[in-house]
Amino acid sequence: MGPGLKHRVIAAGFRGIAASRADRWLAPLARGLGVILTFHHVRPATADPFQPNALLSVTPDHLDRTLRLVRGLGFEIVPMDEVPARLRAGSGRRFAALTFDDGYRDNAIHALPVLRRHGAPWTMFVTADYASGGGRLWWLELEEVVRRMDALPIGPPGAARLMPARTPDEKNAAYAAAYSLLRAGPEPILRETIAGWCEAAGVSSAALVRDLCLGWDEIADLAPDPLLTIGAHTLSHPMLAKQEEGQARLEIEGSKTALADRLGRPVRHLAFPVGDPGSAGSREFRLAAEAGFDTAVTTRPGHLFAAHARTPTALPRVSVNGLYQTEDAVRALLSGVPFLAWNRGRRVNVA
Repeated sequence: MGPGLKHRVIAAGFRGIAASRADRWLAPLARGLGVILTFHHVRPATADPFQPNALLSVTPDHLDRTLRLVRGLGFEIVPMDEVPARLRAGSGRRFAALTFDDGYRDNAIHALPVLRRHGAPWTMFVTADYASGGGRLWWLELEEVVRRMDALPIGPPGAARLMPARTPDEKNAAYAAAYSLLRAGPEPILRETIAGWCEAAGVSSAALVRDLCLGWDEIADLAPDPLLTIGAHTLSHPMLAKQEEGQARLEIEGSKTALADRLGRPVRHLAFPVGDPGSAGSREFRLAAEAGFDTAVTTRPGHLFAAHARTPTALPRVSVNGLYQTEDAVRALLSGVPFLAWNRGRRVNVA
């Protein structure tokens, strides 16, 4: 299923849930004790027809509407520090925790005023290399490469075919093909390949990071805000499950130490980069626990149930997806109904 068709099918699913009112009558079965919501970019919309990472970006207005709806549906917005105790209690008022991955500057510019207006606690998961002005935002590098090039060589060395990338439709197809191929393989090859394309297209990895991510001084200025919790997002944002155990441990433990040293406070929460089963599994859950994190969050979709108290370093989250910035979509996600099928009836999915 192509990305365009998949988007239309999911959007139709959200509309169907709303039309059937399943988000109301199935919610008591599907909804858990609480939910951890995931955001990345928060910034104004643009009219660019080539936005392959649009799913990672919501508008400030949509964030505002989401927070109103969260509270309107009876969820209490709580900091991540409260999540373990809420799970152990196993009952009580439904809760939501708000998390923002990577440490983007637009979180401070566009999300923070909305969060303060609502008095909403939030957690920002910071990648240490990005805060230092380095690291690789490889999915955004790839976007910039495709934006600048008229064709992209897709495929293994010696057998690559040139995919045209002149029109917005061609660019979207070229990005999707390159992303799918590279994500499926070893991460060093992904990074090396995109680095080579960046050089050919004149894309600066360092400039992207400096333009988009908060630096240490900016993070230190934000840190005293009582609504904000700062968590770790590893040192360099790798897909940890593709790393040797020693390297994965270094990424997890090193980020905890780096943030604590920079900010002068303990770091209790971790977000696994990418966070799907191919990027974080049982080994990574164990390493996070051994590093002393109170919680670690994935991108496996789902609500939180009492049984998650036994797996606090393997918590699911619900992505507020920029492709579905509608009330129907948010109501469906908060009801838990879409995850009945996704998780095949399982409340805890850590396999």
